[in-house]
Amino acid sequence: MAAKKGLGKGLGAFFGEEVVQEVENEQKIHKDMKNEETIKLSLIEPNREQPRKVFNNEQLQELADSIKQYGIIQPLLVQKKDDYYELVAGERRWRAAKLAGLKEVPVLVREYDKQRSMEVALIENVQRADLNPIEEAMAYQQLMKEFGLKQEEIAGRVSKNRATITNTMRLLKLPQQVQQMLIENRISGGHARALLAIEDADLQIQLAGQIEKENLSVREIERAVKLLGKKPKEKKKIEKNEAFDIIFQELEERMKTAIGTKVLINRKDKNKGRIEIEYYSESDLERIVELIESIQ
Repeated sequence: MAAKKGLGKGLGAFFGEEVVQEVENEQKIHKDMKNEETIKLSLIEPNREQPRKVFNNEQLQELADSIKQYGIIQPLLVQKKDDYYELVAGERRWRAAKLAGLKEVPVLVREYDKQRSMEVALIENVQRADLNPIEEAMAYQQLMKEFGLKQEEIAGRVSKNRATITNTMRLLKLPQQVQQMLIENRISGGHARALLAIEDADLQIQLAGQIEKENLSVREIERAVKLLGKKPKEKKKIEKNEAFDIIFQELEERMKTAIGTKVLINRKDKNKGRIEIEYYSESDLERIVELIESIQ
C-alpha cells in the first residue's frame, strides 16, 4: 500500500498534479457511464429545492439546438421517487431537452437524503457559475436554517472561503427591489455590496436606480458611499440629496475627462436637467462641436 501511495506522488511530480487529476476525472466519467440509464423525459420532475430559479430563455434555446445536433453529453442526476424520478442536478439540460423534443434522456440514478440532494445541486450550480448571487445566498441560508450547517461547513462543501459565504449572504439584507435588480443583472454584485454600506433602504433603492440609469461603475458608487459616510448625519432627506450631489459630481468629472473642458450639470429634478459645457476660444468651440458630432 505504501508503494502504491508513493507511486501516486511520483506520477504527480512527473506529469503534474493537474494531469493526474484529469486522468482520475476521466476514469470516474467512464465508471459513471457504465451505470448510465435511459428513461422517459416525462417521468422526470424538477426538484423544488433546486437553488436556481432563473433560466435564460435564449441560452436554453441555444442548448436545445446543441442537444438536437449532439445529444445530451452529460447525463442528468436523478433519484427515484414513488412513480417518478426527481432531478438532483441538470435542470437546465432537462428543460433544454424538452425544447429539443426529446422523449428519453440519459440519467444517473442515485439515492440522497434531502440535505445531500440540495448540497449536490448547489455544488453543481456553484461550480458552473449558474446561480445569480441572490439564488446562491438563499441556498446557503436554507442549508443553515433547515440543516443547521455553519458557514464554515458550507464553505468546505462548495470549496469557498468563509468570507465569501458571509459576503454573499449579506446581500439578502438589501431591499427586495434591489435584490430583483441584481437577479435581473441590472446591477452587479459589486454594486450591490457597495450599497450594503448604506443603512437607509430608500436610499439604497434610489442609488441602485441611478446605477442602472447612469451606467455608474462600482468604483464610482464606492467613492460616493465613502464620501457620503463622511458627511454629518442629519435628516434623511438631506442625506439623500448629498448622495445624488456626489453621483452627479462623478458624472461631471467623467464628461470633463472625455471633452477636455469644464462641464456642469444643472438638475431640475431627478429626471430632468441641463448640461453646460464651457469653451475658451473659437477653435475650442469647433473642437467640442466636432467631438460631439463624432459620437453619432
